[in-house]
Amino acid sequence: MPTLLFRLNGVPDDEADAVRALLRDSQIDFYETHAGRWGISLGGIWLRDADGHRAERARSVIEDYEQERAARAREAYDEQRRCGRHETLVQRLLREPLKVITVFAIVLGVLYLSLMPFIGLR
Repeated sequence: MPTLLFRLNGVPDDEADAVRALLRDSQIDFYETHAGRWGISLGGIWLRDADGHRAERARSVIEDYEQERAARAREAYDEQRRCGRHETLVQRLLREPLKVITVFAIVLGVLYLSLMPFIGLR
């Protein structure tokens, strides 16, 4: 029975390519499904006819890669903060004012609709 190893929805191409290469290098047989035109289906990397041992090995390989990738991203972010090159909310607002204001308005709208029955605002 196939086993889902890695969801591809919202994953950057470089990360998906690295996971594919890791699985190939580890000689793990896999196949992919795509999220479809609108991205609402389950896109993922699946293990063919997984027994317990192969599934554990594949998950272990992917988990090790994910931990390493997260550590590298944290180090890069910390380095940017130390050098003062990380992007702040004010900088993003100045760079993309319409996007930031739109997201903020949507968040306020959802918050209002969620709390309206409890605080009696109409």
